[in-house]
Amino acid sequence: NRIERRGQGRCRLSESLAATARLNLTTKDFTDVPSLAGPTPRLLSAVDRDPGPARGPAASPALVEPVGAGFGSTSLTALSLPKGKPAPTAACCQERALVVIVGPTAAGKSALALELGERLDGEIVNCDSVEVYRGLDIGAAKPGPEERRGIPHHLLDLVEPGQPFTAGDYMREARQVLASIHARRKLPIVVGGTGLYLRALLLGLFEGPARSEALRARLRRSAEKRGREFLYRLLARLDPGASQRIHPRDMQKIIRALEVCLLAGQPISRMHAGGRDELRGVETFKIGLDPDRTELYSRINARVERMFASGLLEETRTLVERAARRAGGETTPAALGALGYRQAAAHLRGQSTLAEAIAEAQTASRRYAKRQSTWFRREPDVTWFRGFGDDPQVQARVLGWLRRLWAAPSDDTPVAAPTRPPKGEPA
Repeated sequence: NRIERRGQGRCRLSESLAATARLNLTTKDFTDVPSLAGPTPRLLSAVDRDPGPARGPAASPALVEPVGAGFGSTSLTALSLPKGKPAPTAACCQERALVVIVGPTAAGKSALALELGERLDGEIVNCDSVEVYRGLDIGAAKPGPEERRGIPHHLLDLVEPGQPFTAGDYMREARQVLASIHARRKLPIVVGGTGLYLRALLLGLFEGPARSEALRARLRRSAEKRGREFLYRLLARLDPGASQRIHPRDMQKIIRALEVCLLAGQPISRMHAGGRDELRGVETFKIGLDPDRTELYSRINARVERMFASGLLEETRTLVERAARRAGGETTPAALGALGYRQAAAHLRGQSTLAEAIAEAQTASRRYAKRQSTWFRREPDVTWFRGFGDDPQVQARVLGWLRRLWAAPSDDTPVAAPTRPPKGEPA
């Protein structure tokens, strides 16, 4: 049976090469494509559900702000106090704890992270795919230096808007940062709404070939010429397992799966079955924020209005002009496809009125919040708390929960039990 399966695999690969020859997609047509005999090692996402654009290698490591003293000896039983800065116990330090805060946009994740960072002597690690870009400040709701309360923030402003940045790049950068924070005996607090980044950090990535922009461009042109269905049928022939998991209209994932198959000489589904490099040596505590949806949508609407009033159009114009100067002509960086920036850029091009741009950004942000909630409901081992992260009562419940886990409270003070994951979303 094993010999028979090998023969079938070779037959499928032969068919793939024949198909690509008919498409003029052989690797000899590309100067940046490694040979099938010796593909360049790379990392693939541990999941197939990539909601964002594919991005390439990072350009530079994060800048780490100066840090103060390490963990103190104060017990976490002091967490019930209204103020102060107690730190995790020595036992917690030895466990190499990692706190993760997830939830939809505008749920107050950053506010909760700041409170925990101040109380637990922690450092904040960004997990938002927009905040890694320099210059994308207003639309990303990126905390400014004055808003960080002196708490070190990591993985902000890593790359220029025109540079690609993948989940694999995030995983490598974030794991290095976590190691450095633990080496200083601090508590890392990962916060953000990009579920793919978080999953890459915790579950790891699969080894695979480096992306080829030339091959991707050729595949996209083939889709434009022959239709999306043509590429999906090709994928179904080369990798039936991947085609069953990928929607026929999801061109981004179809192209990536074909790219891996052509460059690696084997299906992406087989590479996924080979295992992944999970994050080890840490104990992760996942906190989920589950705010009231009506109030959340009101906050989203108000936030978008504040962004436009605070200079989002000017920030977008500056980014577009800077990208055009670097490219020698008019261009729009891929990062400006993010929420808020996309609508602002459309308005600057005269494609919408200001009121229409604001309304569209509000609608898109509400839909994004719904998708985030759906994504994080699938995230395992999340302890959910009702309310917003900037609510002092929610902050107290979260601190009490951590106290209960880390320090076994010595008194009978009740600790609020976390809620179950949210069951559904309004239309």
